[in-house]
Amino acid sequence: MNLRLLYNTLKHLKIIQIFYQVKYRLIKYKFNQIEVKINNVTPILHTKSISKGVIYTNNTFIILNITSEFKSWNNTQYGMLWAYNLNYMDWLLQPDMDFEEGAKWINRFIDDVDSNTIGLDPYPIALRGINWIKFISIHFNKLNAEQLKTWNNSLYSQYKLLEKKLEYHLLGNHLLEDAYSLYIASIYFQDEKLYAKSSKLLLRELKEQILNDGSHYEQSPMYHSILLDRLLDCYNISVHNIFFEGQKTINNSLKGYAGRMLGHLSRIVYNDQTIPLLNDSANGITSTPTDLFDYAKRLNIEWSNINLGDSGYRKFVNKHFESIVDIGNIKATYQPGHSHADTFNFELRIDDKPFIIDTGISTYEKNTRRQYERSTVAHNCVSIKGTNSSEVWGGFRVGRRAKVTILESTDSSVTASHDGFGQIGTHSRTFTLSNDWLEISDNISTNNSAISYLHFAPDVSILSYNNRKIVTDNATVNVENAELVEIIKGKVAFEYNNIVDVNIALIHFKISLKFKIRNRL
Repeated sequence: MNLRLLYNTLKHLKIIQIFYQVKYRLIKYKFNQIEVKINNVTPILHTKSISKGVIYTNNTFIILNITSEFKSWNNTQYGMLWAYNLNYMDWLLQPDMDFEEGAKWINRFIDDVDSNTIGLDPYPIALRGINWIKFISIHFNKLNAEQLKTWNNSLYSQYKLLEKKLEYHLLGNHLLEDAYSLYIASIYFQDEKLYAKSSKLLLRELKEQILNDGSHYEQSPMYHSILLDRLLDCYNISVHNIFFEGQKTINNSLKGYAGRMLGHLSRIVYNDQTIPLLNDSANGITSTPTDLFDYAKRLNIEWSNINLGDSGYRKFVNKHFESIVDIGNIKATYQPGHSHADTFNFELRIDDKPFIIDTGISTYEKNTRRQYERSTVAHNCVSIKGTNSSEVWGGFRVGRRAKVTILESTDSSVTASHDGFGQIGTHSRTFTLSNDWLEISDNISTNNSAISYLHFAPDVSILSYNNRKIVTDNATVNVENAELVEIIKGKVAFEYNNIVDVNIALIHFKISLKFKIRNRL
């Protein structure tokens, strides 16, 4: 292990993370079935939430684009993320799931719980708990008293285990998900003690994790949408089930955070209401922005576009161009697992069609593909001597991080610099949008060779190219000061485990480079 890399990684951790990393290695909490006396459990009346996608049919699951029959709750044949998703039991809420089929799987989980190691990790408990509570509420009138008692005993026992294993060793979205789930459980079970604990944790983590511009601080549009969806569920259930003193005040806070997150999402989505695939983001994982906006409207939550700021993202739009650029620092400094070495990355759509795209993510496995997808060369960035702008490693680790300085910012342009290449040199980049083109100017403080990477959308055809111009079927890239322009074949992912071929431009330069992307129509 490189000691310098390890130091640059560990120095950002919070003391609480280190304490719980040690604690959870020394103490192994086990699941204990509890017989609980629950007198007041009723269906949680709530406004219709968002249905889950169809992933289950006749004992077969399609998870992360991989199809498999059920083998075991601990089946890691397709990776840990696949096994985690199996244990979330999202399919309980897919539109065609009937009571009998869903009940069969809840009963099977209860029967198998003693041998299920993955399903008793805190994150799956948190997500599955919400799904069970929703399923029970939807089908409450079909449950007999003995069945309800059995399910509630298991569910409450799982939540008691979650309380012991709260993810303080990770923090970030994991701890926020734990808080969401415990809060919903406290209302479902009408547990005042759990309510006091979970509401305090929830408000604290929302204050910590939601930035001033409404973005979740891990700067992933995908996780932002996931956590917004869960926040809407919390507000939905809480506002319709007032059981505790001070709950109305908490509801107002939840509504306020939801409005801010909706405002950020409405600002960052493209015209077709899809999210940019920046940092760890993929399609097909979370509810669509349209579904989230519709859900919020059903809950009478209002929002307005929020100017992008703390998130590090900027959006430039005119009649033909729509571009998202990343000029931010890593905000979740102690939990950068979903961050990439993508400083000054951008995506571009021309006439609502993707033109320059992000490589996306296809896996969370700690392999060469994961390392590549987090690297600088996998994004529309500049790399000096093949170096990453931040030291991404180990699947979810970051050592040295680029520090960004914004030099100038207007409604149509932004200039920033970063020091992520260390002693090799600094890099500054200017994005400028005019009526007819998007111009990008790069300058590096060294005579070392640098490469600017451009990843074209799969349906963009390269008609011709040289050191001064790249001609495609719908736009032209005019280049100044390039030493060499190459076009190579590469692979990108819009969804997990689904890789497609694209063309990638490698623009070699020294000191400075400028290119303009013009619409050819």
